[in-house]
Amino acid sequence: MKIKAALAAFCCAAAAFAQAADMPKAISITYVKAPFNLQNIVMKERGMLEEAFKQEGVEIKWRVINSGAVQGQAMASGDLDFSAVMNTASLLMAAGAGNPIAVATGVAHPKEIFAIVGRPGESLSVKDLKGKRVAGPKGTVLHQLLVASLLKEGMSINDVEFINMDPGAAMTAVLSGKVDAGLLAANLVIKAHEAGAKTIATCEGYVEPNLVMTVRKSFAQDYPEAFRKVVEVNRAALEWIRTHQDEALQIGAKAQGVSIDDAKKLYDWSNFYDTLTEADIKGLELDQKFLIDNGMMEKAVDVRSLVLPEAMK
Repeated sequence: MKIKAALAAFCCAAAAFAQAADMPKAISITYVKAPFNLQNIVMKERGMLEEAFKQEGVEIKWRVINSGAVQGQAMASGDLDFSAVMNTASLLMAAGAGNPIAVATGVAHPKEIFAIVGRPGESLSVKDLKGKRVAGPKGTVLHQLLVASLLKEGMSINDVEFINMDPGAAMTAVLSGKVDAGLLAANLVIKAHEAGAKTIATCEGYVEPNLVMTVRKSFAQDYPEAFRKVVEVNRAALEWIRTHQDEALQIGAKAQGVSIDDAKKLYDWSNFYDTLTEADIKGLELDQKFLIDNGMMEKAVDVRSLVLPEAMK
């Protein structure tokens, strides 16, 4: 009996070791609260990843990297395994630059959450932006929105004085009158409105924004079980949000520093989802054509190869 017990214990230990060997020692993932990434906020604040990987002893390393371009660079260097939230414009530009990146699962289709906002006291149209100073983050869906809206009015990015600036700084510049318009998102749009600024355009009619979770391709290949578990936890966070919406909104409001009413508005604007469809693939193809045609992306990539099978299951 002692021999059998010892053998059983050895087998269990061996199985546990094998399982641990198939897992990384740590997982590096971004914590990006803006525009209103409620899955990411809930997943971190409730310790969902830490709990999921507790048995395997995998350390979860949260990193605050808000720029999609910097996220892509961190993945290329191997310093980042997952971007919890990346817009597909940044994804495509990163992939076009040769960064080994892929879509793990969906996050949101937030048409109303991104906007071009004019300075207080003025009611501008897209046409009125000609010759004006516009501030916002380059290489993002907001940049894409500006280019698309100008193009629809027969203009190009060269018809405005575009200043590369993160959204928070852009809001400050707009409200102080240092620029004529800013590319803002989520609670920054709400705050700008409260200060008297008016929206010039949202993505509606110009861009079909898509936020996704991305993964370093070699991580997904080397640690398929860990990769799938991260995707499952992200999707579980969305399910929890949907079944505990009041509690989720309280968590989101606190993290973003907004009221519950504003958090509800941001939630409604976000259009959260998780599983990609063929429509999302088509959207990526159209986005890539737009980015290339307008000089925002040089080299085309096989869009379908960027979307891992798990993202569509």
